[in-house]
Amino acid sequence: MDLKISGSIVLYKNDASVRTTISDFLSTSLPVRLYLVDNSPTDQLKQDLADLVQDDRVEYLFNSKNLGFGAGHNIAIRKAIHLYPYHLVLNPDVSFKQGVLESLLNYMQENKDVGLVTPKILYPNGEVQYAAKLLPTPSDLIFRRFLPSFVTKKRNEYFEMHGMGYNKEIQVPYLSGCFMFLRTEGLKKVGLFDERFFMYPEDIDLTRRMHREYKTIFYPKVSIVHQHARGSYKSLSLLYIHIINMIRYFNKWGWFFDFERKLINKRIRKQYE
Repeated sequence: MDLKISGSIVLYKNDASVRTTISDFLSTSLPVRLYLVDNSPTDQLKQDLADLVQDDRVEYLFNSKNLGFGAGHNIAIRKAIHLYPYHLVLNPDVSFKQGVLESLLNYMQENKDVGLVTPKILYPNGEVQYAAKLLPTPSDLIFRRFLPSFVTKKRNEYFEMHGMGYNKEIQVPYLSGCFMFLRTEGLKKVGLFDERFFMYPEDIDLTRRMHREYKTIFYPKVSIVHQHARGSYKSLSLLYIHIINMIRYFNKWGWFFDFERKLINKRIRKQYE
């Protein structure tokens, strides 16, 4: 069988809604492999998802501890990277129709210079989720969290690239980690998720590294639905994790003096301004 796409979902005490995500990934005629990486304290999910886990295209991997988002996906990617030309990093709160994987596969096969592609992302009510962004400054990721929306609205629209209309194919240096369709040859070249980040900025970091070597594309001809819980707005512990990992991100790439960020964002803006 001609292997095509592997995928991974990192689990942690999920409810039954994850069944939709798993089923949507498997609802394709393409040869696929799905890794379920369970960071939960027990393997109860294996029993809850028994009918899906028994599918010979699914491999359940139990860690017994919460390794974090990127480290969890890396377990699956290391298994898949030498077997499949493409790997999908997938959130457990995403749904999509049959044909999305096929469309993205065709796009990647026709565009060998693309290392990462992400479709248009919608909220359940059909509104656009502004998940294609410029490389962030500290004010974009940390300071705005504590300021009223009327103060940050204009800057936020700039950061989230509202000006492009979200209806055109465009290069983007920061694509959402909820659905990352990756070329594994690119991962071999730029590396996997940086496991120093437990949650949140690992998608920025990986997109940025991939963007150095390949095109990283927002592709609106197909779309997915993402629940987008925004956990750090509801939980103090997740807010703490969010801030700590943002600090780690800026320690790695630079806070206010990040010359590469300035050049990349300027080049990206020229595509639609």
